[in-house]
Amino acid sequence: MKKLSVRCLLAEKETGLDLEIMSDTAGLEKTIESHRIQKPGLALAGHLRFLHPSRLQILGSTELSYLESLSADVAKRNVEQFCALGFSCMIVTKGQEIPQILLDKTRKYSIPLLRTQLQSSTFISLISRFLEERLLPETSVHGVLVDVFGVGVLLMGKSGVGKSECALDLVLRGHRLVADDVVKVRAKLPEVLFGEGSDLLHYHMEIRGLGIINIKHLFGISAIRERKKINVAIELTEWKDGELYDRLGIDDQFFELLNVKIPLLKVPVCPGRNISSIIEVAARNQLLKEMGYNSAREFQDRLEERMAEVAQQHSHHIIGDNLE
Repeated sequence: MKKLSVRCLLAEKETGLDLEIMSDTAGLEKTIESHRIQKPGLALAGHLRFLHPSRLQILGSTELSYLESLSADVAKRNVEQFCALGFSCMIVTKGQEIPQILLDKTRKYSIPLLRTQLQSSTFISLISRFLEERLLPETSVHGVLVDVFGVGVLLMGKSGVGKSECALDLVLRGHRLVADDVVKVRAKLPEVLFGEGSDLLHYHMEIRGLGIINIKHLFGISAIRERKKINVAIELTEWKDGELYDRLGIDDQFFELLNVKIPLLKVPVCPGRNISSIIEVAARNQLLKEMGYNSAREFQDRLEERMAEVAQQHSHHIIGDNLE
C-alpha cells in the first residue's frame, strides 16, 4: 500500500493546497494511507465509532463553531478522546483561528495540525484529487502503450518480438505513443487502469538498428500523449507451426493487473502478417464491444440459428417420408 508522509504533503508547493503548519514538527513523519477524507463533526460530539485514523481530518467552520459552543469540560473531554486515536493529520480550512484546546491536544499526541486559507469545499476537492493521484496502487509493465483510434492498446511480448517497431508503424499511421519499453500503470476506481511513460524514457523509443529516437521531436506533439486508459492488451507471440490459435474470438481472455481485468488478445507474429493493421482492427473491434456489439458472437448466433433451421427442415423431411 502506498503512503504519503505529512512532510511530503507540506512540501508540495504546486498543488494549490496552500498549507501551513500550526503545531510542532514532531508528527510530520506520520503517513497518510487513504485518498478519502473525513469531517469529524460527530467525533467532536463524542461519537468515535466510525473514525479512520489513516484519513485526513478536515475541520471547517461548522466543526470549530460547534467546538466553541461546548463547555470547557465537555470540549476538553471530547477533544481528548478524539485526538487519542492518533490521526495522521488534521487540517483547518478558511484560515480560521484554532482553539487552544485543539492546539494543546494535537501537540500532546504528536498529531500534525495544518491550516489552509481555502474554503472547505474547494480544499476537499483539491486534496481528494491530489491524494487519489499519489496514493493509487501502481506497477510497471514491460511493453508499449499506444493510443489507436482512442483505444488504449497495451502491446506485450518477449523482447525482440517487434513491439516497438509495431508502435512506430502505428505512429506513422497517425496514432499516438504513450510509453515504450516501461509502462507505469495505475489503478483508478472503478476498475480502470491508466498507463504512462517513465520519467526517464518519456517520448523515447528504442528501435534495433537505429538506437534511441525521440517520437516527440521526430513527429511532433500530436504523435504522443501523457497518459491513456488501457482498454485492451495484445500479446505478440512468435508463430509456431502446429500451435492452436483462436480463430473465432468467442472465448474472452483477460489479463489481470492490480486486481483489474482487461481484455487480452494473443496475436502470432510471422513474416507476411501486417501486425499494425491487425492492431488497428482490434482497436476498432474493441470500440464495438464496448458499445455492446460483438461480431464473433453475432456470427455464432447466426450459425446456430441456421443449423437449427436445417435440422428442423431435415426432421420435417424425414417425418414426411415416414407418413407417406
